[in-house]
Amino acid sequence: MAQESTASQTMDSLSRRIMIPGLASGHATFHWIVQSFAVVLPEIQMAFGLNSVGAAGVMSARDLAAGLIALPGGVVADVLRRYWGFLLSGCLGLAALGSLVMGVSPVYWLLLLGIAVVALSHSLWHLPASASLSHHFAERRGTALAMHGVGGGIGDVVGPLATGVLLAVLGWRGLLSIYAIAPFFFGFMAVWAFRNIGHVTPGAVSISDSPNMEQRLEMTRRLLRNPVLWGLTFVRGLRGMCLISLVAILPLYLGNELDMNPAWRGFHISLLIVIGIAAKPVAGYLSDLLGRKQVLVPGLLWSCLVALGMALFDDGISLTIAVALMGLFLYPDQPILTAAVFDVVGREVASTGLGVVACIAFLMSAASALVAGAIYETMGFTETMYYVAALFGLAAVVFALLPLSRGTDG
Repeated sequence: MAQESTASQTMDSLSRRIMIPGLASGHATFHWIVQSFAVVLPEIQMAFGLNSVGAAGVMSARDLAAGLIALPGGVVADVLRRYWGFLLSGCLGLAALGSLVMGVSPVYWLLLLGIAVVALSHSLWHLPASASLSHHFAERRGTALAMHGVGGGIGDVVGPLATGVLLAVLGWRGLLSIYAIAPFFFGFMAVWAFRNIGHVTPGAVSISDSPNMEQRLEMTRRLLRNPVLWGLTFVRGLRGMCLISLVAILPLYLGNELDMNPAWRGFHISLLIVIGIAAKPVAGYLSDLLGRKQVLVPGLLWSCLVALGMALFDDGISLTIAVALMGLFLYPDQPILTAAVFDVVGREVASTGLGVVACIAFLMSAASALVAGAIYETMGFTETMYYVAALFGLAAVVFALLPLSRGTDG
């Protein structure tokens, strides 16, 4: 508890009280937009005359943009630690701009630009948000990050449900344009709410004790020589490959082959996430209590088995049940992986370490969206689920072999 006591000196009482709910609310805003976009993917495919690879390419552009900004963003976030509040506020403003661009886009490339801006801002948001939670709640790292994830999960559930219903009266362009309002408003609120995130006081760590650029570069070089970090990067990349394949292909399958209306599609996308909202803080707490590996390996194996089940039970109520079961651990695994990364990196390069991991993981998932689209286009939904199951299984094996140790000094 000494670590958390020291960290608590860096923020006033009010800032600490609003930190987790404030970050979770901002996280929900990003996920509302991103998952709503998944629901309207069949309409976008029709509007621009895309095949399955072209539709999945939109999701690929999202993760490509997120990956390219993650590494330099991590370095910048560590250097600009005192200005994290403004950085978080700016991320919300960028999300508003990206959503508006998507809504008014008359051509495919402008649509890609809009989703890239949203993804870029979302990726940047995670770096200071996750690093600050990791530092200020070091003894409850997995739990705090899971609560941040719960905010994203709420956006993941409510966004698709609302989008599925509103599509009937607004159309996808009008809907995405309207969705630009909330992040713009929250961006102004964030300037005040997060004004003390990343600040230090004389009772905590002195500014003069902070490492200079040369020291940061040396810390980063040591970090990049850590084989455990690269193992975690590979596992997170495999997990991202699974997630984007599901989010890109499932809406196309539901809309094009099962002929589901937007409301019913939105329900299934939400169902993929809703169970995980309750499971996420439980999984985070158990990972703090028992260890990351003891929770994540069984979870990845569970997702592997359920993906095989979705390949076998691909319509009717059986598919609905399979989608719900997939959601049990599809999203709770991410905060555990993030906590595992912070377990092995130092506080002063926490955002840099997360940026390295996120950059490579997003690039892996961007490629996977195109692979999944090609498999679906040429072979079908069943074969795509076999691909997803194989990735989950490989992630479980690799994570099981990593020599992890529990730590809270990041």
